[in-house]
Amino acid sequence: MQNNHTRSSWTTKMLVEGALAIALSFVLARFRLFQMPQGGEITPGQMIPLIIFSLRYGEGKGFLIGAVYGILDMIFGGYVIHPIQAILDYPMPYGLIGLSGLYSEEFKRTHQFGPILKGTLIAIIARFVTHVLSGVVFFSSYAPEGQGALAYSLVYNASYLAVEYAIALVILFLLKNFLTRDLPKL
Repeated sequence: MQNNHTRSSWTTKMLVEGALAIALSFVLARFRLFQMPQGGEITPGQMIPLIIFSLRYGEGKGFLIGAVYGILDMIFGGYVIHPIQAILDYPMPYGLIGLSGLYSEEFKRTHQFGPILKGTLIAIIARFVTHVLSGVVFFSSYAPEGQGALAYSLVYNASYLAVEYAIALVILFLLKNFLTRDLPKL
């Protein structure tokens, strides 16, 4: 039996941090700054704990923690009309927040904000795509007369996700120095 932890193994510390990230995201999501009429909200940093976990442990573990958060978010207040819609609106988009850890090695090496910016942008675009797909397939009836389902879903989802992204960037920028402390060796 090998005692060395491989990149794919989970330590107790990772599990505890993952649980804390999920719990903090859950709490932050309950402080809605703005609620969209057909779902989606602007919060004071709901994604931040998931992004920080992904920066610390990489995109794979970040995806899993985000997906678990998405399932809990769905259970405790989600709106589900179809199983595929549930996946596209809850575990998948929050799991994709894990992509913010794509440049975690670069961030750990340089302590610069650029890797956070790049990873978080990719993550929010991936989240946006899943919400847009769900909107086109399952919520096209909400589109105003004369507006196509795709255009409606693009505008609707961009209107709140762009603000969520901006809030996340400001908070992450303010936390940048804190994030470079006690970084795990991968």
